[in-house]
Amino acid sequence: MLQSLYIQNYALIDRLDIGFGPGFSVITGETGAGKSIILGAIGLLLGQRADVKSIKKGTSKCVVEAKFHIASYGLKPFFEENDLEFDPEECIIRREMTANGKSRAFINDTPASLAQMKVLGEKLIDVHSQHQNLLLNKEGFQLNILDILAQDDKEAAAYRQVYNEYRTVCRELDDFITQAEKSRQDEDYIRFQLEQLNEADLKEGEQTALEQEADTLSHAEDIKSGLYKAQQLIDGEERGTLPLAKECMQTLQNISEVYAPAKEWTERLNSCYIELKDLSHEISGAEEEVEFNPSRLDYVNERLNLIYSLQQKHHAKTVEELIAVQEDYQNQLNAITSFDDRIAELNRKKEELYSKVLEQAKVLTSLRTASAKHIEEQMKSLLIPLGMPNVRFAVKLEQRKEPDSKGMDTVTFLFSANKNGTLQNVASIASGGEIARVMLSLKAMIAGAVKLPTIIFDEIDTGVSGSIAEKMALIMQDMGKQNRQVISITHLPQIAARGNAHYKVYKKDTETGTNSYIRQLTDEERVQEIAYMLSGTTLTDAAVQNARALLEFENK
Repeated sequence: MLQSLYIQNYALIDRLDIGFGPGFSVITGETGAGKSIILGAIGLLLGQRADVKSIKKGTSKCVVEAKFHIASYGLKPFFEENDLEFDPEECIIRREMTANGKSRAFINDTPASLAQMKVLGEKLIDVHSQHQNLLLNKEGFQLNILDILAQDDKEAAAYRQVYNEYRTVCRELDDFITQAEKSRQDEDYIRFQLEQLNEADLKEGEQTALEQEADTLSHAEDIKSGLYKAQQLIDGEERGTLPLAKECMQTLQNISEVYAPAKEWTERLNSCYIELKDLSHEISGAEEEVEFNPSRLDYVNERLNLIYSLQQKHHAKTVEELIAVQEDYQNQLNAITSFDDRIAELNRKKEELYSKVLEQAKVLTSLRTASAKHIEEQMKSLLIPLGMPNVRFAVKLEQRKEPDSKGMDTVTFLFSANKNGTLQNVASIASGGEIARVMLSLKAMIAGAVKLPTIIFDEIDTGVSGSIAEKMALIMQDMGKQNRQVISITHLPQIAARGNAHYKVYKKDTETGTNSYIRQLTDEERVQEIAYMLSGTTLTDAAVQNARALLEFENK
């Protein structure tokens, strides 16, 4: 439960450090004094969006920190799952926000995400504000209440798992059918393109070889003439390099006996002679192979034109890319032929999962039906003392045509406050005061089911007064006795008088501006505060006596 709250530089709050005790506490104050500011700061600790406009004017950073006593609430698994430091006795949550828009969250001084803070916050504190009464007309809210009170967490989780598997298969099947239909529409086109590429019988490296051959065939006469001339220059009888080299070797050899360097030169020249002779032989052979072949040139050009046209058609730059396109078309055709088998398999899996969904949904329906009867009985016992002697409250469960993420059930809370009145949707028939009492009763039941450490009621008493307010206070007081902390922000003296502790929020002008404060009242200060709540701005002796009597009566 909430032990202390520290706020610095938030809205109109310069610095606030207040402690809270167990049981039932009340907070009072004039409209605009700053109660909503305190709730806004607590909202930051619950992971709500931070607004830099909330930072106190003239400051660069605001801090909101709360310390909770958590020994009795089994929160260790949360800390282990999120790799956060765990203290079995207390937990400190802090939120920092700077004027440049940066926001940081900490759990036990360890940086945490807002998602983690939100999850933990929901386990520590529940803030019920007036606008939450509007949630009563939301089917999802009513079903959520039913599930909480049914305590069907495990069964609901099991249902969601199989339902999510079912929906995944449904989406996969729909996508596959769409893909299959589109592919079948394209099948003739794909098959034609593949046949064309298959007929082309492309080979890796073919294009380069053909382009080289085309160059050779196109210039065969020039190449043959050039090779013949080169061979003659090397080995021609009249002025060939080889005869001259041979003559030179002979000359050097003749003087090698009397001139030592000539021997080495002869050997080196002999190596050149051998290399030139081999080169002459190769050129001669190449010259014989080169021939002008018009029919072969036509074939090579025709083959290249086919490759170029296929490359242009399929936006490819190489034969290798065309082969990849060919393989892709083949894979697409293979997939098309296997569509029917895959669709049949997915349909079978879908039917199996659908049966499991319905089976698990029945388990949820059974638990919800039993819980609905319990809720009807409990709500009647809670609402009759709250000034509704003829109240009837019913939980209407109906079956959906198809399951959704919550199961097969739709739920409607039906209500009638009048004798022989027709049961109708509670949100459409109940008055503001009646809805406040219904919500308080539901919250009392929920609090017992989920064992929330701290519940804050923000003016849940709207629309009620007198003895009804007192009885609502009794419910909140009783909730605070069940190892729980209940804090009520109220304008009603009947509720304020029931608190074990009484806090007042107020404004005060200073040299630097207007600031909001909160402090716990002494017994005598409580008398004065409740007297003002009874009489208004003018404090009368009668109001003081009434306040004193009310406090004495309420705390007997």
